[in-house]
Amino acid sequence: MIPFEYVRAGDPAEAVAAVSARPGAVFLGGGTNLVDHLKLGITGPDLLVDVSGLPFDEVEETSAGALRIGASVRNSDLAAHPLVRRRCPALSRALLSGASGQLRNVATTAGNLLQRTRCPYFQDASTPCNKREPGSGCSAIGGHNRDHALFGASEHCVAVHPSDMAVAMLALDASVVLLGPGGERTLPLAELHRLPGDAPHRDTVLGHGELITAVELPDRPFARRSTYRKVRDRRSYAFALVSVAAAVSVDGGTVRDVRVALGGVAHKPWRAARAEEVLLGSPATEDVFARAADAELAQARPYEGNEFKVRMARRTLIAVLRDLTGPSADGSAAQWDGGPYGDGAPYGDASPYGNSPPYGGGSPHGGGSAHGDGTTHGTTQEDGR
Repeated sequence: MIPFEYVRAGDPAEAVAAVSARPGAVFLGGGTNLVDHLKLGITGPDLLVDVSGLPFDEVEETSAGALRIGASVRNSDLAAHPLVRRRCPALSRALLSGASGQLRNVATTAGNLLQRTRCPYFQDASTPCNKREPGSGCSAIGGHNRDHALFGASEHCVAVHPSDMAVAMLALDASVVLLGPGGERTLPLAELHRLPGDAPHRDTVLGHGELITAVELPDRPFARRSTYRKVRDRRSYAFALVSVAAAVSVDGGTVRDVRVALGGVAHKPWRAARAEEVLLGSPATEDVFARAADAELAQARPYEGNEFKVRMARRTLIAVLRDLTGPSADGSAAQWDGGPYGDGAPYGDASPYGNSPPYGGGSPHGGGSAHGDGTTHGTTQEDGR
């Protein structure tokens, strides 16, 4: 592991100033994604600025009725929050489909958005990877690409974004609040992540030293009838092969408003704009759902190993739309898979916070250490670069 310095930021401005002043500095939130990369030799920052103690750990309703989610709110807490469950069931379901109970207890909102791809070539420092080492080549294009992109890839990178939460937030018209050297700005979530183009090493449009402080979800009536479905190789602790987040408003059998986002299919959470165009103003029927899926997937460009994902995405999208608009659909809560939060238990994985003991794994937050997974700060990172 490359040596680095560590400082704990006392306030947001101090954190931004510290990272901005050092080209090799990064923010540290939860930390497991970053710590894993340090161990694997994927990244080598010379300064870690810990922002986990900053006052970004609340979910609040703004005067305009939006939900303001602090960057440090833990995934488990966000999924269980009454306002989220009532107003944005898709978000609760997406959060609870990700990682494990222990990891969700320490993963942060900002870190979830900024986690990096799990492409095996990116995580193997012995193989060429343009995302890890620009100009070295993309091993996945001619190699194992079963899990890789259908949309928006380039000759330089075919990796996909791993977040479930980001897909749901995209379908809910989220925006991110940023603090940087030039002050505060708000950016639509749809504009946060990049397609790879000729610079796949850049995951987002964030400038160096910009810190996510919050995510805001506007109060949209359609969000109450929303859901998230994830198709993966096993029921838990697996990334999406394909996922669908959708929110629909239906009146008199006609789709009056709709949002659809796909996960596991692109370098960024993918807004299914062509599908939405077909759906809007059309009858909520199986035929229309199929035409919407076909319109979106007409632009898919699969590789030899992932052609099955086109069929999988089509079936999943149609099924989600059917569930949201059927006679029993009320979009009112994240009731699914055998319990209020999935997997037959309040927070999944057969215990209140995962994996048998009260908090899982024999420690207060799981994984045999103070904050999970054998590290001092647990999972995910604030800075995805």
